[in-house]
Amino acid sequence: MNPRLTQSQQRTICAQLGRVKLQLLYKASIHGFTGAAFHQRCDNRSPTVSVGYNNSGFVFGGYTKQPFSQSGQYVNDDQAFLFTFNAKKLIKYPVNNACAVRMIANSGPYFGEDLVLVNASQAVTHSNPGNYYNFPAAQMHGNDLNLTECEVYQVEGTTELERPWRTVIWESGKRTELIEYIKSYKPTVSSVTQPRVLLIGPVGAGKSSFFNSVNSVFRGHVTSQAISGSSSTSLTTQFRSYSVKAGREGKPLPIILCDTMGLEETKGAGLDIDDLSSILKGHLPERYQFNPSAPLHPEAHSYRTSPGLKDKIHCVAYVIDASKVSIMPTGLEEKLDAIRRKVNLIGIPQLVLLTKVDEACPQVKEDVRNVYRSGYIKDVMQEVGSRLGVPLSCIIPVKNYSEELELDMNCDILLLSAVIQMFRFVDNYFDELSDRMSNIQTKD
Repeated sequence: MNPRLTQSQQRTICAQLGRVKLQLLYKASIHGFTGAAFHQRCDNRSPTVSVGYNNSGFVFGGYTKQPFSQSGQYVNDDQAFLFTFNAKKLIKYPVNNACAVRMIANSGPYFGEDLVLVNASQAVTHSNPGNYYNFPAAQMHGNDLNLTECEVYQVEGTTELERPWRTVIWESGKRTELIEYIKSYKPTVSSVTQPRVLLIGPVGAGKSSFFNSVNSVFRGHVTSQAISGSSSTSLTTQFRSYSVKAGREGKPLPIILCDTMGLEETKGAGLDIDDLSSILKGHLPERYQFNPSAPLHPEAHSYRTSPGLKDKIHCVAYVIDASKVSIMPTGLEEKLDAIRRKVNLIGIPQLVLLTKVDEACPQVKEDVRNVYRSGYIKDVMQEVGSRLGVPLSCIIPVKNYSEELELDMNCDILLLSAVIQMFRFVDNYFDELSDRMSNIQTKD
């Protein structure tokens, strides 16, 4: 059921009512131009905005905070008003009498005796200004009383913020700019051409999907190189280092995303903390088969005894499902805390990728560009920061590709922005390393 009221008109009306959104309840062309159909859909729902449309192009109606009924009584509402659109401008006519709305069974929205939509169960408007509302009839509806449509919307609270709290340019030119930045990035340390970013997160949070999604952006279509999906246990059973190529035959990009076994709540399951230490320090070989009950021993044949700087991890990214933050098990939270402390001791920068933001918030599901307008997503990010002990500036929301067959420019921009944030944290790692080396040389 698609609203006839445009997004621009909805925003204009909502601007009069506070931080709200409109939810369509009744559409006469679908449900019928009758009082019975209107009351079936709208009784006991409030507040509401009722809108009439005519062939002359007028869009007009009224707002009331009172729920509709069929009592036949007048109802007081000192906040009620009628309105009409003059181009994009909303003209309001406030109620001037206690009897703002009347509850009539055989009609649609009934504002005093002045404006009635779907009057007497007909596709017509009753107009008699001057009793409870003062308005010029010609300005309100152009004296065209035949309705082509009537809609009633419920006014609902929303978590949408007045303006986005982070600035993102949602344009194809920006996407191209981000791609070129990533392609041309060079670490400040010459011995490392591809910084290594370790992805850590609970089972099913989207670690492998994040790599697949970034890979998809540069391949130009949705791909699934890393095993991903839904399971109660980790689908990643080996330590994998994934290099992203700039196109099918392109050069490798200056980043390696390292995938690990997923974290699990119970002890002896999922990624082992001792294996994590080996990964961070570069000891773990490619395609090492994880065994939660027996981490890799330094004396094992496959153990890399003398890793170089290029083998070590230069940034850690925690991958957290936005829709499960509030129900994160205590055992899992404790594991994440232990990991964060270990990573801190080694001096590796850490950030958080907040995945599945579309599943967590309908507003973002409707349009991913709402991610920084959603007060709910901001609250989730703050909760993640509190639970993991990281500042809000280190938390990046993304939407991985999971069911799509084609790329979406706005999803790409979020994913690419996350990669660039990783580069900035990698730079911090090498800057800190350079400072430590300088201090050692100064002491010598």
